[in-house]
Amino acid sequence: MPDRWRQWLFPSGLLLALSILPLVVENDKVLTTAVFTFIIAAIASSWNIVAGFAGQISLGHAAFFGIGALVTRYLWLDGFPLILSCLLSGLAAALAAAILGYPGLRLKGIYFAIGTLALAEAIRITVNNLWPGISAMPASALREYSLASRYYFSFAVLLLTVATAYWLTRSKLGLGMMCVREDEDAARAIGVNVFRHKMAAFILSAGLAGLAGSSFAYYHVSYYPSLPFSPEWTFDALIVTFVGGVGTVIGPLLGAVFFVLVRDVLAANLVGFHLLIFGLLFVLVVLLLPGGMVEIWERIRLRQRPSPPPIPIKEPAKDSE
Repeated sequence: MPDRWRQWLFPSGLLLALSILPLVVENDKVLTTAVFTFIIAAIASSWNIVAGFAGQISLGHAAFFGIGALVTRYLWLDGFPLILSCLLSGLAAALAAAILGYPGLRLKGIYFAIGTLALAEAIRITVNNLWPGISAMPASALREYSLASRYYFSFAVLLLTVATAYWLTRSKLGLGMMCVREDEDAARAIGVNVFRHKMAAFILSAGLAGLAGSSFAYYHVSYYPSLPFSPEWTFDALIVTFVGGVGTVIGPLLGAVFFVLVRDVLAANLVGFHLLIFGLLFVLVVLLLPGGMVEIWERIRLRQRPSPPPIPIKEPAKDSE
């Protein structure tokens, strides 16, 4: 079997297994954990586009996640089709990113990070003041509630986000983003429009975060509208991405599985200390694996790769006397 086919065996098998999981597993806890993992992985993958690919550390990503959830929730409960509500929520988040990114991306480094965090908190407080009540599904929607449909919806959003990240690694746009990440001055010297690539990464990541917010709104029965605007979503995405491997396609997926499973196990067995222990684990992972969990696979692959044969060294010919 060719190597290019062999490398797709495991992803294809995993995709097939996840596609039929609701059909063979009736445990609601397993499906609930899977849905939450998909949502975390989707928002982390979207954050990875602007931070890992373009090198712009945004601390206000929760604002776009919340916009997606807010738009989807009110359009869908108002009678709009779910898919249309989802698409409009992604467009709303992307539009917000275009408006906020035009002045915001003029800032660099820590100033951009703090600026996005301040804007996200301002949006969260505004939403909390405008919609202080709980957003709850009506009785008709509760009667038709299906955990399997939420599973497939969040799974589809995650697949779209991962496919977009994979496309960026092989596209001219994505390569331009990575040039900007490595060195803005060098990228500008070779003809890359730095601001345009920053803006593209910011808008694209915000639109995908809005779709992740749609899956959050579709899944939850009731919640405060300001909940998805919480900075916790941004920092969870940051932790997941750095644990898995920033700037990679598979990293946020590995980090999401580690984040959800380890945190749930610690919360179930070490109540009151689970956050502290998880924080220590995060520090250890970052210190021991600067490249994230993806680095483990890279080390294994390098060890299994056969070493090249030694180059014979010829002795110089002796001069004839």
